[in-house]
Amino acid sequence: MNNLTKMTILKPANEVFEAFVDPAKIGNFWFSSSSERWEKGKTITLRYEEYNAQGVIEVEEIEINKKIVFQWGDGHTVTITLDELDDSRTIIEVKEVGFNEKDDEVINQLLDNKEGWVYMLTCLKGYLEYGVNLRAALVK
Repeated sequence: MNNLTKMTILKPANEVFEAFVDPAKIGNFWFSSSSERWEKGKTITLRYEEYNAQGVIEVEEIEINKKIVFQWGDGHTVTITLDELDDSRTIIEVKEVGFNEKDDEVINQLLDNKEGWVYMLTCLKGYLEYGVNLRAALVK
């Protein structure tokens, strides 16, 4: 089972890519901090200061300005693909795989996961296109 989320960002692919891999930028739209620059083979610690929480990802693949693949959670793999349409538009696609279709809660997990990716991409769009930080504004 997988979840697929896409959005158009009105910026070139290199700016979208750098927003993820540069620890100084990720706090403007997703996690509050990243332990270091994302590179293939690195283990990165991501923190949510607001929730006093952290997670660890294993970066499996990096294709500059095109793709980021990492593992997190219980064996889930996330692939972020950037398709630059021109020098001012990029389609970003986030695909997460590894959901257990036999789990009684899989539908709820997929819905919660989709909500998370849509929210993160909305925050990314706000940050890159308008310079606003919407991160951690969602209250459930």
